[in-house]
Amino acid sequence: MSEFNETTGLTRLFRAFGYSLQGFRACYQYEAAFRQEVLVALFVVPLGFWLGEGGVEKALLVGSWLIVMIVELLNSAVEATVDRFGPEHHKLSGRAKDIGSAAVFLSISFAVMVWALILLPRYL
Repeated sequence: MSEFNETTGLTRLFRAFGYSLQGFRACYQYEAAFRQEVLVALFVVPLGFWLGEGGVEKALLVGSWLIVMIVELLNSAVEATVDRFGPEHHKLSGRAKDIGSAAVFLSISFAVMVWALILLPRYL
């Protein structure tokens, strides 16, 4: 790539932001799990800000669900990459998809644990 084609500064930031929006749109359009997690976020994020006592609790409650969405984005990227190479089954492709799914499961488990550890002692 020549030095004249490289972008720096604000131009690079604006383009990167545009690519990020394209990624959000694509994941929302093609991934049902991500759509479901966005719907949960519409409820959980405001609730986390409301129920959290202090900045740390708010960050943990809200952030734990944002981690779920981040992991889902990464899992969807892995799945799209695997699918790009063809629909035929290969054990490594299946393993990659299973590992991505396990990561999503662990992130959801983490979010549930954070919410439980913060809120259950307060309300029991």
